[in-house]
Amino acid sequence: MATEAQPPSTADPAPEDRTALRDGLGVGVAVGLSGFAFGVTAAGAGLSAAQACAMSLLIFTGASQFALAGAVAAGGGPFAAAAGAFFLGVRNAFYGLRLAPMLRLPRALRPLAAQWVIDETAVVTIAQPTRRAQRIGFAVTGLTLYVCWNVTTLVGVLGAEAIGDTAAWGLDAAGPAVFLALVGPMLTGTVERATALVAVALVLGTLPALPAGTPVLVAALAAPLVLALHGRRTRGRAQGDPPDGTDRTDGTDAREAEGAA
Repeated sequence: MATEAQPPSTADPAPEDRTALRDGLGVGVAVGLSGFAFGVTAAGAGLSAAQACAMSLLIFTGASQFALAGAVAAGGGPFAAAAGAFFLGVRNAFYGLRLAPMLRLPRALRPLAAQWVIDETAVVTIAQPTRRAQRIGFAVTGLTLYVCWNVTTLVGVLGAEAIGDTAAWGLDAAGPAVFLALVGPMLTGTVERATALVAVALVLGTLPALPAGTPVLVAALAAPLVLALHGRRTRGRAQGDPPDGTDRTDGTDAREAEGAA
């Protein structure tokens, strides 16, 4: 006797919810382990364990933390170090504008959720198809990454203090290495690669003349410069002008006339 198929239990999570949970845990753990590199970098810059952990607890945006620690290590003043970290962290405000209408969190939770608005939570959230899955992805990514990042920051700074001089072990390169690992996969297009090259040129060109920590602020000019040039070229193509500004006469009309004859 055939049995009737039982409807799925309403208590079982939907497939998209399970995907959001899996994505959040994977990204949170993978990126959270980079907190160890920040701890090592902070110790190499002369920051104490309390200072490094306070940065991870309160700032909680890796690029800004690495920039601040790097500027301090290079001998930069507090204003230059803080300014570089601030400008790198501004992008999170734009993530918040994108995520707010998607998550629609209660007003009381928004100040707490703002602490978790970073690259990774934005990517995982936007990738989910439903609001419930978006909320799960945001919460799981944020919580997992926050816990892992802070724990590994403490482990990294204590480990660096235990082994002594980080430069002797080559651990002072941990910060730049993590930066390259984060930036590399993002350079997928011509505009991105051009922006990176212009930023590098600006840093190398101003490094001998400007105080430590200031060249990274100058490098921020790379994005508007490249985007302005790219916009001009795009408008030129839309108007029918060739990108290089040369005459469009290439013999096509002559070949068409010859074919018609």
